[in-house]
Amino acid sequence: IPVPIPASPSLTSPLALSCRYRGLTLVLTFLCYTSYHLSRKPISIVKSQLHPNCSALGPNPPNNSNSSTWCSWAPFDGDNYKELFGALDNAFLVAYAIGMFISGIFGERLPLRYYLSGGMVLSGLFTALFGLGYFWNIHVLWYFIVMQVCNGLVQTTGWPSVVACVGNWFGKGKRGLIMGIWNSHTSVGNILGSLIAGVWVSSAWGLSFIVPGIIIAAVGIVCLFFLVEYPEDVGCSPPLHHVMTTNGKDPEVVASNEGPLSTSGQSSTDRLDSPKEAAEEPEAISFLGALRIPGVVEFSLCLLFAKLVSYTFLYWLPLYIVNVAHFGAKEAGDLSTLFDVGGILGGIFAGLISDYTGGRATTCCVMLILAAPVLFLYNHVGQSGIGTSIAMLIVCGALVNGPYALITTAVSADLGTHESLKGNAKALSTVTAIIDGTGSIGAALGPLLAGLISPTGWNNVFYMLIAADVLACLLLARVVVKEVRGWCGYMARKRGYVCA
Repeated sequence: IPVPIPASPSLTSPLALSCRYRGLTLVLTFLCYTSYHLSRKPISIVKSQLHPNCSALGPNPPNNSNSSTWCSWAPFDGDNYKELFGALDNAFLVAYAIGMFISGIFGERLPLRYYLSGGMVLSGLFTALFGLGYFWNIHVLWYFIVMQVCNGLVQTTGWPSVVACVGNWFGKGKRGLIMGIWNSHTSVGNILGSLIAGVWVSSAWGLSFIVPGIIIAAVGIVCLFFLVEYPEDVGCSPPLHHVMTTNGKDPEVVASNEGPLSTSGQSSTDRLDSPKEAAEEPEAISFLGALRIPGVVEFSLCLLFAKLVSYTFLYWLPLYIVNVAHFGAKEAGDLSTLFDVGGILGGIFAGLISDYTGGRATTCCVMLILAAPVLFLYNHVGQSGIGTSIAMLIVCGALVNGPYALITTAVSADLGTHESLKGNAKALSTVTAIIDGTGSIGAALGPLLAGLISPTGWNNVFYMLIAADVLACLLLARVVVKEVRGWCGYMARKRGYVCA
C-alpha cells in the first residue's frame, strides 16, 4: 500500500501568512518611524546656517560692511539667537509632549492605519511649510513657531501607532532583541535626516525641510495601502499575549519564567494545555488604569531624564561641534551622525542583554551609570583629535540611547501586555503614549535648558546632562532591587535554601 507523502506547507497557510505579514509589519513600521525622525532632524543641521559666522566670509557684498551678522537669517541674526533656537525646539517638543498623552487614547479607538497615515501626510506638509519660509522670504518668528507646534502635534500619531502594530504581531519571546533592532529606525532616521539636510544646508536650506517633508508624506501613503494592523485581519493567529490560560496567567509569561533567570519559579507542569480565548472584545483601558500597571510610573519618569539627554544631543550636537571643534555646518552634521550610529548599537545590545538576563531595569541602570563619566570625558577630551571624537561619539550614543530605546520599545510593549491586564491588548497604545509622553516632557526640557545654559559655557550643559543621567538611574532603583531579589531567590531555590 503506497504511503501518502505529506504535502508541503502552502504559501497561503496560516503559518506562512503569519511569517510574511510579520515581516511586512516590521518593515513598514520601521520605514514609517524612520521618516518621522528623518523629518525632525533638519532643524539641528540648519541652525548653524541660520546664524553662521559671517565675518569669516568677508565683508557684506552689497555695502562692504564689516557686520558679523549680514549673512544670518532674520530673526535669528541677533545676539539672542540661541534662545530663539531653543524656543523653536521647545515649541515642537512641548506640543509633542502634550499631544502624546492624547494621541494614545485616539490610537486605541481609531483604525491605526488611517491614523498613522494621516499623521504622516500632515507632518510632511508642516515640515515642508517650514522650509518654504526660505523661498517665501519669511523673517517673522511666529511663522516658524506655528509650524513647529503643528508638526509636534501631528507627529504624536507615530509612536503609539507603530508600537501597537508591532505589539499586535509579536509576542514576548525575544522582544528585547527584536525591538532593539527594530528601534534602530530612530537613529537611521536621524542619520538620513542629517545627510539629506546637509546636501542643501549651505545653498538653499529650505530644501533641507521640503525634501524630508515629501519623503514622510510618501511613506505615509504607502502605509495607508499596505499596513496590516491585526493578524486576524488576514486570517493569522494572534500572538500569545492576546490569549489567556484558564487560570488567568499569560502563557508567554509562564513560559518565560522557566528560563535561567526567572523570578517566579514556576515549571511547565503548572501550565494548562488548553488556552481560553477572551469571550468578549476587551474595552480600551483608562488613563488611570494604565498608570496602575506595575512599573509604568517608574519607567515613565526614568525616560523623562533619559530622553532629556538624548534630545539635547539630537538638537544641539551639530552646533556644539561647530562652536568647539570649529567645523563647517555640513561637516558638523555628518560627524553628528556617529552619535546615532552608537545609538543603533546601544539599542541592540540593551535588548539582547535584557532578554538574556530578564532584567530590563537593571540593563538600563547599568548603561545610565556608565554614560555619566563618558559624557564628562567627551566634553573634556572628545575634541582632542578626530579619532578620539569619533570613538567618544559612538560610545556616548550607545550608552545614552540604549536605555531610551529599551524603555520606549520592549519595556512599553511588556507593560502594555502585562499579565495584570488579563489579555487586554488594547492597553498597549495608551501605555506606550503615557511612557513616551512623559519622556517627551524631558525631550522638551533638555533643548530648552541647553539654550538657556549654553551662553554660560558648554561645560555647564554637560553637567546638566550628567545630573539627568544620575536621576534617571535613581528612579529605577526600586525596580532594580526587585529584579535582583528575584535572581537571588531563583539561585537560592536551585541550591536548596532561601535567600535572605
